[in-house]
Amino acid sequence: MDRSRKRPDSDPGGSAEAEPPADKRPCTADQSTSAAPVAVAADVVAAAAAAAAPAEQQTASDMDTSSSGHAGDGDGDVDADDGDGDVDGDDGDGGSSYESDGGGSGRAGAGDGKFSRMVAAVAADGAGTDAVLAALTELCEALSFCTEDDGGYFPTEAASKALVRLARGGDDGGGGAVASPDEMLLAVRAITYLCDAMPRAADAVVRHGLLPVLCSRLLAIEYLDVAEQCLQAFEKISRRKPTPCLQAGMITAVLAYIDFFAASIQRVAVSAVANVCKKIPADCSQFVIDSVPMLCNLLQSEDKMVFSVTNLTHPALACVNEALKLAIQLIPSVARDVEDSHMVLAKEKIIVDEPRFLCQFSRDILPVLIKAVNSGANSYICYGCSSIVNNICYFSKPEMLQDLLKETNISSFLAGLLSRKDHHVLISSLKIIEILMQKLPDAYLGSFIKEGVVYAVEALLMQDDCSKSSPPPSDGMEQSENQPAIRSKPTCFCYAFDSRRSDSAETRTCRIGQGNLFNFARHVKTTYFTAEAVSSEMGLTEILQKLKTCCAVLNDSADKSLNQDGLQNEEHLSNILSEVMMELHGGETMTTFEFLESGLVKSLLNYLSNGIYLQVDDNLKDHNADHFGAVLKRFQSFAHICFSRMEQGWGDMLLTLLVRKLQSALTSLDNFPVIMSHNFKPRNNISDIPIRHSTINPCIRVRFKKDEDETNLSSYDNAVNLEISSSLNSIEQFLWPKVSTTTSDQDTESSPSSVASESKYAEDDPQVRDSSPESSPPSEGITWENQNSPVEPCAKKGSSSSAGGQPDRNKVIGTDRAVQPKLLFSLKGKELDRSVTLYQSILQDQINVGADVILDTQFWRSVHDVTFRTAANPEKDDSPDSSNAAISTNDCKTGLMWQALPFFSSLLLGKISCKIDRSSPSYDILFMLKVLEGLNRFSFHLVSNERNHAFAQGRITSLDDLKPSVSSVPLQEFVSAKLTDKLEQQMHDPLVLRSRCLPLWCTELMSTCPFLFSFEARWKYFQLTAFGSSSIQHGHMRDTSGNNIATERSPSFSRKKFKVDRNDILVSAGKVMRSYARSNALLEVEYEEEVGTGLGPTMEFYTLISHEFQKSGLGMWRGELPCEAHTDKTHIVPRTVVAPNGLFPRPWSASVECPSFSEVNKRFHLLGQVLAKAIKDGRILDIPFSKAFYKLILGQELNIYDINSFDPELATTLMEFKALTCQRKYLESCSTKECQSPSDLSYRGRRIEDLAIDFTVPGYPEYVLSPGSSSDNVNAENLEEYVSFVVEATVKNGISRQLEAFKSGFSQVFPLSTLQVFSEDELERLLCGEQDNWDFVKLVDHIKFDHGYTSNSPAVINHSNNDADDDLPSVMTCANYLKLPAYCSKV
Repeated sequence: MDRSRKRPDSDPGGSAEAEPPADKRPCTADQSTSAAPVAVAADVVAAAAAAAAPAEQQTASDMDTSSSGHAGDGDGDVDADDGDGDVDGDDGDGGSSYESDGGGSGRAGAGDGKFSRMVAAVAADGAGTDAVLAALTELCEALSFCTEDDGGYFPTEAASKALVRLARGGDDGGGGAVASPDEMLLAVRAITYLCDAMPRAADAVVRHGLLPVLCSRLLAIEYLDVAEQCLQAFEKISRRKPTPCLQAGMITAVLAYIDFFAASIQRVAVSAVANVCKKIPADCSQFVIDSVPMLCNLLQSEDKMVFSVTNLTHPALACVNEALKLAIQLIPSVARDVEDSHMVLAKEKIIVDEPRFLCQFSRDILPVLIKAVNSGANSYICYGCSSIVNNICYFSKPEMLQDLLKETNISSFLAGLLSRKDHHVLISSLKIIEILMQKLPDAYLGSFIKEGVVYAVEALLMQDDCSKSSPPPSDGMEQSENQPAIRSKPTCFCYAFDSRRSDSAETRTCRIGQGNLFNFARHVKTTYFTAEAVSSEMGLTEILQKLKTCCAVLNDSADKSLNQDGLQNEEHLSNILSEVMMELHGGETMTTFEFLESGLVKSLLNYLSNGIYLQVDDNLKDHNADHFGAVLKRFQSFAHICFSRMEQGWGDMLLTLLVRKLQSALTSLDNFPVIMSHNFKPRNNISDIPIRHSTINPCIRVRFKKDEDETNLSSYDNAVNLEISSSLNSIEQFLWPKVSTTTSDQDTESSPSSVASESKYAEDDPQVRDSSPESSPPSEGITWENQNSPVEPCAKKGSSSSAGGQPDRNKVIGTDRAVQPKLLFSLKGKELDRSVTLYQSILQDQINVGADVILDTQFWRSVHDVTFRTAANPEKDDSPDSSNAAISTNDCKTGLMWQALPFFSSLLLGKISCKIDRSSPSYDILFMLKVLEGLNRFSFHLVSNERNHAFAQGRITSLDDLKPSVSSVPLQEFVSAKLTDKLEQQMHDPLVLRSRCLPLWCTELMSTCPFLFSFEARWKYFQLTAFGSSSIQHGHMRDTSGNNIATERSPSFSRKKFKVDRNDILVSAGKVMRSYARSNALLEVEYEEEVGTGLGPTMEFYTLISHEFQKSGLGMWRGELPCEAHTDKTHIVPRTVVAPNGLFPRPWSASVECPSFSEVNKRFHLLGQVLAKAIKDGRILDIPFSKAFYKLILGQELNIYDINSFDPELATTLMEFKALTCQRKYLESCSTKECQSPSDLSYRGRRIEDLAIDFTVPGYPEYVLSPGSSSDNVNAENLEEYVSFVVEATVKNGISRQLEAFKSGFSQVFPLSTLQVFSEDELERLLCGEQDNWDFVKLVDHIKFDHGYTSNSPAVINHSNNDADDDLPSVMTCANYLKLPAYCSKV
C-alpha cells in the first residue's frame, strides 16, 4: 500500500493545498459531531435487535477550517452604506464574500457559466493530467464556498457523471485514460464538497454508481489520501442516502481498516456508520449483523473525546431502553406470569446451579443502575433500574446480598426512589425494602432510619390519609379541553420492558390495582417498621435531635437587637453556631436525611439574616442600620467559623464540608424535571401572537378570559395560537386593542413605540432565524443591550446574574422600561410574572402540581385558560427605601463596600431573586449555596477585612501580617453533577434547540446560581441563549485542552473573507470590525500579497491583534514602557507592556482634557469588538488580561483589595495606609487615657509627612487627585482621603470612560450581560484558552503516535536534539509550505 501523500504538480492558483490534519479539513466531520465508536456500537446492536432508533436531526461537519472552508447561506454579502456589510447578494460562485481593507481589490464569481465551464473541463475527453488537475482544483475551490441556493444552476448531473468516472479511476469501459491518484483524490473531494453544499446532489452521485467505487477504495487501500477522502464522502452522502449506503456494504468497508486511520478520521468513519444506523429498514438488518464483530471492537476505543459528544449525535434513550430490556431478561422476574413460567423456571435453575453468574453480573451492574437513578433519570428509567435491583435482591442469598451491597448506599438509593411520584417506581422500591428486611433486618433497619427510608414510607401513608380525608373533586368541574395536558391516567410501565410486543401496554391491565400501593406501604410499615423496632434504633438519630435543639435556639433568638443583653445573646448564638458547624466535622456521620430533616439550613439563614428569612412580610422598611449591623456581625462570625482550619488546606475547612452536605441534599431532591418533547418535528404552524405569521415552532393554544370583577374591558373568547417564545408584553400588545373600550387607547396602540423593538424581532425571529444561521443583527445605531431582541426569548428579560454581579431582575428591555403594563394576566388564579413567558408559566404550573409534563400532541392541542384584567396604576412611594440605605451602608473602617457583595445583599433582604417557591427545601439550599459561594469567592477580601480590624484594635501589631494567605474551595465543589446532567439533557432536546425556550428552572438557576453547572454546560447555555439555535451549529465548544466540543455545525454557515495588511494590523482590524462587528458570519482573513486563507491565517490575525494591543505607546495599559529607537534613529520600535499580573487600564483624569485620550477610547472600543467577535467565532486570543479587568467586563465593582490582582506593590502600600487610618479612628474613639495620640502614628517608623507623597496617582504624576486640596502633600490628617482618591482613580473614575468605550464596542457584537454566567477565571479560559504550561512529559502524554510511529521510534526520541538530521519535516497546511530541516545531505 502506497502511503505517500501525493499533491498536484500544477497549482497555478495556489489552492491545491497540502492536506491538513483530518480535524482541520473543511469537509471532515467535526470531532464533536462525529458519533463515538462506543456509542455507535451500542446503538447498532440495539438497532439490529429492536428495529433501530428514531431518526434524529442530522449533524453537520465543522467547516471552520482551511482555505477550502465552506461558505453558507447568505454568504454573498457585499458592503453596504450602513457599515454592516451583511446584505444578501447573488455573486454567482456560491456567494462568497471577498473584500479588501483598501489595499486589495474585491472579486466575485460569474454565475452558472463558470460552473459549466469548470465541469466541462473536468469531463473533457483527452485532456491532459495537468489540465484536469487544474480544473478539479478550481472546481473544489468554487464548491467549498457554494451553497444549496446555487443548486438551481449547477450542472449536477454532468458533474456527478464526470467526477464518479474520475473517482473510479477514469476507466469507464470506453478505453479512456486511467486517472492519476491526484485526480481521484480531487474528484472524491469535489464530490464531498458538492454533497455538503447541495445535499440533493447525493441522489445523482449514487445514481451514477459512486457507492461501490468508494467501498472498493476502502477495502483495497492504495492511497491513504484517497481512502480518507472516501470516508469523508461517505459521511456526507450517508446523511441523505443511508439505506443505499447500507446496502452497498458501507459499514464493512468503512470499518475494515479503521484502526489504521488517525483518531479524527476514525470519528468521521464512525459518524458515517451512525448515520446509516439511525433508521435501519427491516430487510437490511443483515448488513448490520454482519458488522457486529467490528462494531464491538469499537467498544474498546480509547478516544475520550467521543464520550463527550455521544449524546449530541445519538439519543441515549434507545440504547438505555435496550440495555435495560436485556438486563431484565437475563434475570428471571419476580413477577410470575403464566405465559412465561417455563422461561422463568429455566432461568431460576441456571441461577441456582451457577450463583457466580448472578454475583458477577450484579457486581458490575448495580453501581451503574444506582448512578443512573441518582443522575436524575425519568420515571421510565427509574422503574427499569429498580426492577433489576429488585430481581437481584430476590434471587440473591443473604450472604451474597450483603457482600454485593457493602460498597453501595442502598438505603439512600431507596430513599431517593421513594421521593418519586410514579406508583410503579414506589411499588418496586417497597418490594426491595421488604426483601432486605426479610433477609438482612439487623443490617438495614438502622440505616433505613438514618437515611429516611422509614420517614418516606410514613410520608407516603400520610399522603394516602390526606387524600381520603379531602373531599373528592366536583363532578361538575369541566375537564374537557381546558387543561387536559395533566394526565388523569398515569403511564403504565408494567409491560414497558417485556420481551413480547404483541400487546401494547395500553390494552393490557396494569398490575398495580387501585389502592395497592398504599396497602403495600402499610404492610411494610406495620410488619418491619413497628414502633418497638424503630425506637430500639433511635440512638442512631441522636445527632438529629441535637441539631433540632440547636436550630430551635437559633430561631427563637435570631431577631434580638444588639443591646447589652443582645450582645451577650450574640455570643451565645455564636457558640451554638460553632457547635452546629462542628457537627459536620464530628466523628459520627450525618446523613443527608438528617441534614435536611433537622432544618439546619433554614435556621442558619434565619440567623444570618437577623430573623427576617422566616418572615412572610416582604416589607423591609422597618429595617435600619441596626439590622445592617446585626447581619454584618453575624456574617463575620459565620465567615470566621467557615474559614477555620484554613491553614490545613481547603479540604478540611468547615466551608468545604458544609458545601458538600448541601450538594448531597440538593441531589436528593428532585424538583427540577427535564421536560422533553416527544416526536418533535419542525412543521409549519400559524401563530397569532406576537403577530400572525408562519412558524416551524409548535404553538400553544390559549383562550383569554376576562376577570369576573373586570368591568372596564371587553371580552375576547377566541382561542389563539401563541408562539412559545412570546412574552406577556407581546400578548398585551395583541390583546389590548381587542379588549380596550377606549378608542384613544386602541389608536395609540396601533403603533406603540414602546413595543416597536419587540414587535420587529417577534416578527422577524421565526423566519429570519430559519433562513439565516442566526437572528438578524440589530439595525444601525441601536445597541443590543437596548433591544428586546430574540437573544433569549424564554429567559427573563434582563435577569441574568453574573458570578459576581448583581442580578437585575426588574429590568425591562428597550423603551418598555418606562411603560406601565395595561393588563395583568393570571393562570389558575395566580398572577403571572411579566419577566416569564406564558409557556414557561404553564410548564411550571404543571410541575408544581406534580404532573408529568409530556410535550406531545395532546399538550399542543390543549387550550389553556388565561385570565386578564386591567392593571392598576402603581402608587408613587416617595418615602426613602431604607432597605437600600442599609445595603449601601459602607464599612468605613475597612473601605469594603458591602453592597458590592450580592450574597450579602441577599442576606440583608432575606431572599434571593429567584422565582422558585420559597416553601421548597430547594430554595433554602440554593440560598445557602449562593452565600457560601460568594463567601468563598470573596475570601481574600473578607479575610483582609478581618485583618484590618485586627490591626486597628491592636490584635495585630505588624503591617507585614495584614496580607492574608487564603485557601479557596475549588469551584468544582460547587458544581452539581445532577443538575448539570439535567441541563445538558434539556438543552439537547430538539424543541429547545429550535426555539431556545427552556423550562423556568433552567433560566432561574442559571441566573441566580450559575456556579451549580459545569463550565461546559454554561458555555453551551451561553451559546444557545446568546446566539440562538444556530449556535449549536455555529459554536466552538472548547474543552480544557482547546479541542472543539459538542456543537453541530451547519454546512451552510456564512463566511466573510477580508484582506488585511499585516504591517498595519490595528487599522485593518478597525475596518473589519466596522464592516462585520454586527454580522453573524464567520470572519476569514487573507493577508495582502500572501497566499493562504481560512483557519490558519484567521487565527494568526487574532494573535497579531492581541500582540498589537499589548504594545507600549497606545496609552491603554498600566506598565507601559518608553519606546526604543534603533541605532540609526530612523524609526522607533514599540515595546511590549510589562504586566506580570495581567493587563489593566491605566488611569486618565476626566478633569484634564487630553487630545490623545480620544484615540485611547477608540482603541478600547475596537478591543471590545475584537474580544466579542473572537468569542462569537470561537477564536483564541493571546492577550493576558488581569483578573480585575475580567471582573470589570462582567460588571463587578472593584475595591482596594482588587488592586492586589494587577499591582501587588501598590495594593500592599494602600492597604497598609488604610490600616493606619482605621487604627487612627479606633484610637480616637477610645476613651482610655493610655491610648496613643493619633498624631504619634507612623508608617514603618517614619512620620507620614516625611514620606513626601504628593496628591497624584502613583506612577502618573499628570493625574492630580484633588486640585482643591488644602495640602499638596499627604499627611496623617488627609491620609484616608488620599487612599480613597487613589483607589477611585485606579479602579473607578480613572478608567470608567475607557470601560464604557470597551462595553460599547463589545455590545455591538452581542450583549455583554450574557457573559455573566461565567466567573473571571472562566472568562479568561473562554478568551485565551487554558493557561497551563506544558512540560515535555505532559506533552508526550497527550501525543498519540500513529502511522507506524511509537514513543520509542528513533525519530521521536531524537526529535529533541539540536542536530537537524534528527528532525522531522513540518508543514504549513494553509500556505502549502513543506518545511525541511537543514539536513547535512540529500541522502
